[in-house]
Amino acid sequence: MRKEIARVENVTFSYPDREKPALDEVSLNIYEGEWLAIVGHNGSGKSTLARILNGLLLPSKGKVKIAGTELSEETIWDVRKKVGMVFQNPDNQFVGTTVKDDVAFGLENNGIPRGEMIERVDWATKQVKMDAFLDQEPHHLSGGQKQRVAIAGVLAVKPQIMILDEATSMLDPAGRQDVMDTVRLLNDQGAVTVISITHDLEEASKADRIIVMNKGKKLKEGKPEIIFSMGEELSRIGLDLPFPYKLSMEMRKAGIPLQHNHLTEQGLVDELWTLQQKA
Repeated sequence: MRKEIARVENVTFSYPDREKPALDEVSLNIYEGEWLAIVGHNGSGKSTLARILNGLLLPSKGKVKIAGTELSEETIWDVRKKVGMVFQNPDNQFVGTTVKDDVAFGLENNGIPRGEMIERVDWATKQVKMDAFLDQEPHHLSGGQKQRVAIAGVLAVKPQIMILDEATSMLDPAGRQDVMDTVRLLNDQGAVTVISITHDLEEASKADRIIVMNKGKKLKEGKPEIIFSMGEELSRIGLDLPFPYKLSMEMRKAGIPLQHNHLTEQGLVDELWTLQQKA
């Protein structure tokens, strides 16, 4: 049995300046150790949901429970210790003059003793392969390196859940892959449960499970293969299928006897190679 780490029950949230709620009776479960992707176009409610999970917003109606603690005005700070957040633009998160100082910032705020702080900074930067950059200024790093430092700052506090809120959307393909590989490794090692908020279905395809949001409601949830089988419905709500998946579909339509629509380029290449060997 999977252990539940967070639960959202019938959550509604409304912004004062909008007619319709940003979230409308949304319910979902999050399980310890999984990578959950929450996808949707702009305005679907996915980022509002991320901010509620982190205690940055409180629901207008409904309940949120994080690692046994129900979110309320009294428990906001307890919840925030359990949930770390990596935002779209890492430059907006940096407060330290060096990588070392920046990763230590959250630990100082939590009153962690200096000896333990040094150990945690060393551990966190090694996890994201940034321990060779401890004395460098964050603003001089590449985009991918900046996000890895931001992830290290979250890891150092040792949250149970890490939320990536469009954390790769400003990166080039190499930087995006770099960050995703880092997150996958951390997740595989059991260091943290991951929730990625994104409109990029290629990124979401790496998750264990996907929830699709549309107009403030949960439209669908399931493994990536199930979500991508929705095909045209995803396109209608403004989401673009990953290129390897679309290419697999077109090849099958053209008569190439592929057994699957592939989520990754490597999977497609491997099956094409197998077909070539049999020919």
